[in-house]
Amino acid sequence: MADLIKIDLTLPNPAATERLAAIVAAQARPGDVILLSGDLGAGKTHFARAFINALSDAAEEVPSPTFTLVQSYAATVGGHRLEIAHFDLYRLKSAEETIELGIEEAFAEGISLVEWPDRLGALTPKRHLVLRLEIAVDGVTRRAVLEGSADWHDRIDRIAQRFAMA
Repeated sequence: MADLIKIDLTLPNPAATERLAAIVAAQARPGDVILLSGDLGAGKTHFARAFINALSDAAEEVPSPTFTLVQSYAATVGGHRLEIAHFDLYRLKSAEETIELGIEEAFAEGISLVEWPDRLGALTPKRHLVLRLEIAVDGVTRRAVLEGSADWHDRIDRIAQRFAMA
């Protein structure tokens, strides 16, 4: 797809994943959907936890929503109050099941983090950021590939620049 921009980053340790999450959070806007993909244990929930805490009004304990399917958190972005919805779609069998979770409202009104986004199927929004995490052979280092639609182009450039400076 010609309208996508892509960057590839190395995350040598969990602290680097947290730093990337804070940098991405600083670029987030209401209506953003961030699709978190990667194998089990790749760091999707770790990233989500750091992202949520970077924007939350108070320090949050951020459990994996594997069993609840969705957790919501109050945040302030650009002076506006909104909700961050953290979805884990691993246990879903069809995209239609996501509708019962209120995913369409979350996509429209707040910021959404979606683990296992392949379960969305045709409900995947056109405007989104994909963050794919891969585990290196050493089991600690991660590779983060960020790929975004046109509205993310400038923001992905800023994310790459800020991550390189940190």
